[in-house]
Amino acid sequence: MTTTPESDGLGAPESVASVPAPPVLVGAPTPATPPTMAQSLSPTRRRTLMGSLLVGNLMLFATYAGVIAILLPQQVADLTPANKIGNFAIVTAISSIVTIFVQPIVGALSDRTRSRLGRRSPWIVFGGIGGGLCVIALQFSPGIFALTVICVLAQVLLNAWQGPMSSIIADRIEVSGRATTSAFAGVGTSVGAAAGVILAGQLLMHLGLAYLIFGLGVIVVSVLFVVINPDRSSKGLERTPFNWVAFAKSFWVSPRKHPDYAWAFGGRFFMILGYQAIAAYQLYILEDYIHLTPVQAGSTAGMLSVVSMLCMIVSTLVFGRISDKTGRRKMFVFVATIVIAAGVLAPVLSPTVGAMFVYTAIVGVGYGAYMAVDLALMIDVLPSQGDVGKDLGVLNIAANVPQALTPPIAALLLGLFAGNYVAIFVYAIVAIVLSSLLVFPIKSVR
Repeated sequence: MTTTPESDGLGAPESVASVPAPPVLVGAPTPATPPTMAQSLSPTRRRTLMGSLLVGNLMLFATYAGVIAILLPQQVADLTPANKIGNFAIVTAISSIVTIFVQPIVGALSDRTRSRLGRRSPWIVFGGIGGGLCVIALQFSPGIFALTVICVLAQVLLNAWQGPMSSIIADRIEVSGRATTSAFAGVGTSVGAAAGVILAGQLLMHLGLAYLIFGLGVIVVSVLFVVINPDRSSKGLERTPFNWVAFAKSFWVSPRKHPDYAWAFGGRFFMILGYQAIAAYQLYILEDYIHLTPVQAGSTAGMLSVVSMLCMIVSTLVFGRISDKTGRRKMFVFVATIVIAAGVLAPVLSPTVGAMFVYTAIVGVGYGAYMAVDLALMIDVLPSQGDVGKDLGVLNIAANVPQALTPPIAALLLGLFAGNYVAIFVYAIVAIVLSSLLVFPIKSVR
């Protein structure tokens, strides 16, 4: 999930503070605060806030990844072993659809929140405590319907925590320090996603304990975040009226007037559409295609997440720098997508654990390079540099909507091809290659 603060179209233009997130997760653009409102923090308070953002993102994305990638599919399999593919698609698709616009809505509402605790803190506490309790409650779901309802509530509330927490970078950090602060948050995101999969994999046979650990962790970290980093009162701030029509219209960018922006949107859309199909069903792939036991699959998923994290971090840093130095974007995006597609072939040719590690390493390198350069390309093709947050927010939808579409698509493919996971891999390759072709018509970027 990428979190990008945006302008909601209802007030002053707002700044951008991007925090990278794993593609497995549901997220959406978050309105931020105008740079003129950034607080002046002492060096000690700034360091404390940076460390808190790292820990906050680590706990949040550990919960996202551990629950969605490991615990939830295993629970669905336990509840309905014969229909786990279709039911998992139902749970994840509904959750994704419902939460697509949670963050921008909560962000806009938090901008207008007036309380002694400030604008963001009430939402962080509300989302953290509520989301944590829902995560704990997942273990008590008697069937798919209850599981879906609780999962949706958990995602909504966790997104209600994530959005305002991300906006704090713009609220309290001067422009000159936002890149470094965002990097701290990004490290927490990457490490948290890997740690969540590892922990969930180790506790796969103890779902109740796993949900309890993640839920309590979310509650404790969200409350401590607010206590350690108190916000100033917002009671005296002017409240801007909220206009739902203007808010909805702010997400539309005309493809006819801005074709490069539309091509970039399409490229990202099909990349995530292909990538996410494998990521969402990784546990089932390890169990049904690689033929591991649930315990082995959980442990292997944890190791794969570490390999992916390391490869993505190194690749992002290396290729992002090279792209900046050469001034080229399209070539790197194209090559990265071809590398990802080539990596997907590994488990197709050899359905073994070793091939999954090869796939993870190659795709990690390719996806890291893609995410580093793709974001730069996105910024380069924005229609208006004066409305950066909103336009990046719309592009972020190109990553969020596929997350809602891929579970039912994957379930349909498995149904049509008698449960053969090769169909998902081939589908992913086709979607990823198509995404690479969509960058070529872009004219404003080399």
